[in-house]
Amino acid sequence: MRKAIAALILLTIVAGGFYYYLKLVYKQKPGIVRELDEEIRVENEKLIAAQIIASELKQVTRLIEGNLAQSQRDSLAEDASLPFMNQLTDIMRNHGIDLKTIEPGRRRNYNTYIATPYMVEVNTSYKSLVNFLNDVEKSNRLVTLDKFELSSQVKQVQAMAKNGLTDKRPMMLELSTLTLIKQK
Repeated sequence: MRKAIAALILLTIVAGGFYYYLKLVYKQKPGIVRELDEEIRVENEKLIAAQIIASELKQVTRLIEGNLAQSQRDSLAEDASLPFMNQLTDIMRNHGIDLKTIEPGRRRNYNTYIATPYMVEVNTSYKSLVNFLNDVEKSNRLVTLDKFELSSQVKQVQAMAKNGLTDKRPMMLELSTLTLIKQK
């Protein structure tokens, strides 16, 4: 019992000493220091946001420069771009997409850009299509998905199921490459 009372008295003395130290000896930061700490935290957040934006702007600048034609007669603004079609077929091959047809359309001229459509018919799964579109979006060309059609006729689906292609569906995509025209 004496040991318990001694321990309790010792604990009270240590707690009192700790309380005395925190309240009288150890002083908190002045208010101005706390305000400056908060300002530093806010400015650091702004700096991080600016660094992220700067890195994205570099990527946007690279993308624009890669799709900027000097005039409407520039080789980048041709009706059908064989390098782009090769790039599309390579991406499709990487994702296991069965290409049925790819057909370039006639380009459409606008004031500041040229759109060149490509009609693409494929047999693919939804997952492969999404991965394909993600990779096309990340490519060095400006590309838009203008139209998407999913063909789900019963006879087609049954024929594909007989061939063991149960997850693949016939789809038609209309993609357009955008070529920016340099303004004079």
